[in-house]
Amino acid sequence: MVLSLMAGEDEAQSLVAQACAGDRRAFARLVAAHYDFIFRVAWRWSGSREDGEDIAQEVCIRLASAIRSWRGDAAFRTWLYTLTLNAARDHGRKQARIRVLAKAVHVQALVETATPIADPAEALWEAVRQLPEKQRDAVLLVHGEGLGHAVAAAALGCSESTVSWHIHEARKRLKTMLKAGGSHD
Repeated sequence: MVLSLMAGEDEAQSLVAQACAGDRRAFARLVAAHYDFIFRVAWRWSGSREDGEDIAQEVCIRLASAIRSWRGDAAFRTWLYTLTLNAARDHGRKQARIRVLAKAVHVQALVETATPIADPAEALWEAVRQLPEKQRDAVLLVHGEGLGHAVAAAALGCSESTVSWHIHEARKRLKTMLKAGGSHD
């Protein structure tokens, strides 16, 4: 058993080296060899098969650029575990931001009854994308990206109070839009 784990680690190191050199087949073999592990970790941390699949796909995407940062100080699988855990945490923070935004505009029940989109979070983000530009940008930066009002203000080139006002106005508009089934003016 220990020998097979060590042999697997040697193979992983070889595939990593080849993938870092640009060998796409080696990268594909590396992902295929570790995908079940990535998915199991993601599923355990997220508690949802669907979220586990999303996280596993995100890890595979991140792996393409992050693989060059693996120095071999730890076993590849240990490093991959850390990469997967970080992706699961990021996913959890993103879901929390979505819940905060939904709660802020009191739309969970409204979205489920007023719009044909099956996923309430997707319905909410679709409504956000329909907001006027400055309101949309403020909501996406604060609630979508998790930035504070000060950082969002710097990114938008306005004051913190202006960001707060845009968020406030966006919440009112989102309530109206979602009650009306997604129509907007």
